[in-house]
Amino acid sequence: MASLSHDVFAKVRGHERAEQLRAAREADLLPYFRTLEGPAGPVVEMEGAARIMLGSNNYLGLTGDARVIEGAQAALNRYGTGLTGSRLLNGTIALHLELEQEIADWMGVEEALVFTTGHQANLAALGTLLAPGDTVVADSGDHASILDGCLLSRAKLRAFRHNRMDKLERALEKAAGDGGGVLVVVDGVFSMEGDVAPLGRISELCARYGTRLMVDEAHGAGVLGARGAGASELLGVEDRVDLRMGTFSKSLASCGGFLAGDHEVIDFLRVQSRAFLFTAAAVPAAVGAALAALRIVRSEEGPQLLERVLDNAAYLHGGLRERGFKVVEHEGDQMTPIVPVIVGDDWKAVLLWRALYDAGVFVNVAIHPAVPPGGALLRTSVMATHDRATLDRALDVLASVKTDFEAQHGPLPV
Repeated sequence: MASLSHDVFAKVRGHERAEQLRAAREADLLPYFRTLEGPAGPVVEMEGAARIMLGSNNYLGLTGDARVIEGAQAALNRYGTGLTGSRLLNGTIALHLELEQEIADWMGVEEALVFTTGHQANLAALGTLLAPGDTVVADSGDHASILDGCLLSRAKLRAFRHNRMDKLERALEKAAGDGGGVLVVVDGVFSMEGDVAPLGRISELCARYGTRLMVDEAHGAGVLGARGAGASELLGVEDRVDLRMGTFSKSLASCGGFLAGDHEVIDFLRVQSRAFLFTAAAVPAAVGAALAALRIVRSEEGPQLLERVLDNAAYLHGGLRERGFKVVEHEGDQMTPIVPVIVGDDWKAVLLWRALYDAGVFVNVAIHPAVPPGGALLRTSVMATHDRATLDRALDVLASVKTDFEAQHGPLPV
């Protein structure tokens, strides 16, 4: 075989993270790809031990609900393990159509379209609706899938600093001179910080500058608003949001995604989006589970679950603050299930994660580039099914670990 003068695989050797990964693996400090050995409940079995789960997006705790499991099993029994084709060809089943109708009703829009993953839904919307010559204006804290969709579209990307309305307005002023269509796209609830986008002010700016607005409700749907329809509902701007995206992999206890909006937009995406047309449909069990979970959210039981998860978030937030942790504060004290603890240094965050893991509490770690340099945090999150006794045990562990950790590594941010 001839030698390669320019080996495209060369970048996998000696990349900027290689030394960090090697050191973390050798010290068994890698906080990622840990192995779950049972259901994703408030307490999980993970790598041979029971650990309190404060790192799941199972916000309503429905992955273990008997009705959701029954929905998945019924779909599995009727349709088998997979559909082996795209929605365009042989991959659409009646459950897709039922789920799309219920999502549209839930979101209060004309139509919805179901995707195999949430990532795919963002790629589909942005990669299809935008084109070279258009401009997309995005919050710097937006989901990675939003950035991927923007890059796929080859539209001009103008990012603005997280939740800074003065920076958004400046970006819109510049976008007005770009010559094409303009779309603003933001998360309703930001996945790392857990804060809610100021959609009232964002929608006002979009109206002033004549731009379209898309909201990613992945972490808001099934959590916020009286119907649980997300940040757009909570803040009363549903009629000013042109397109909404959501997922099933969080509150809806499954895997998949959706887009919801006007008929003509959804119908265009249905026949033009390559991300939709050329991806195999989700396994039937995932569709059945999502439909069952959505029906619980929309039932009389739904508001109780929504209240419980936010009450638990407030309880954990207050408990962490009382124990001396620096917890991210939100404008207007609006709670979401995401309760981030600021650590600052990447290595300190990883070492603290490991100490908590060994003490029986699992949390997520966010280090650069998932967060800005020096902004490492522990991303904790709660479920509606956490009881106070379990949260109190977790808080006791956190306090004890913090004391020991600071004695060895110095103080954490306050």
